[in-house]
Amino acid sequence: MADKFEGKRLNSPNDLVYRSDGTLFFTDPPFGFPKVFDDKRKELAFSGVYSIYKGKLQLLTKEFTGPNGIAFSPDEKYLYVGNWDEKKKTVYRYEVQEDGTIKNGKLFFDFTNFAGEDAIDGVKTDMQGNVYVSAPGGLQILSKDGKHLGTIITPQHVHNMAWGDADGKTLYLTARTGLYKMRFNVEGFRPKINSAQ
Repeated sequence: MADKFEGKRLNSPNDLVYRSDGTLFFTDPPFGFPKVFDDKRKELAFSGVYSIYKGKLQLLTKEFTGPNGIAFSPDEKYLYVGNWDEKKKTVYRYEVQEDGTIKNGKLFFDFTNFAGEDAIDGVKTDMQGNVYVSAPGGLQILSKDGKHLGTIITPQHVHNMAWGDADGKTLYLTARTGLYKMRFNVEGFRPKINSAQ
């Protein structure tokens, strides 16, 4: 689908999410390189967030040090992007445009001062608009208005997650050496691609 931006090889595409019309949105930090940010094989001078809209790769933003988790609100009006940066552990929210671009990025939540070593990793949402973030201290849950609702502490730190099972109420959690699952009373948001598009 894409391997280069303006003639330079992408870093190491990391997390992705499809919009229902088939547009792909993804983050591209340098985490796949052995020396990460200082690797000489890195061709791009930035870590970007991209979309592929109607076959065209487009850069959406390069304001993050390590763009990581990415998720849509259930109405697909907003795109959430997490930043893996030990000095700036943040999640931003953008308004999504029809052409696969974004605008009006705003800080949604700042986890920088939360206890814990890890920065921001996976991001998911549920059908009520709540946002689940792998962040310092555990799996952090935020309301759609950016209020901290609570923390889920698992046996190992969660790095990413995905909603599963027929009813979409089971959250599967990946950690360094383990896979866990939890049942919720709310259904998770799982983007469905419209095959007619």
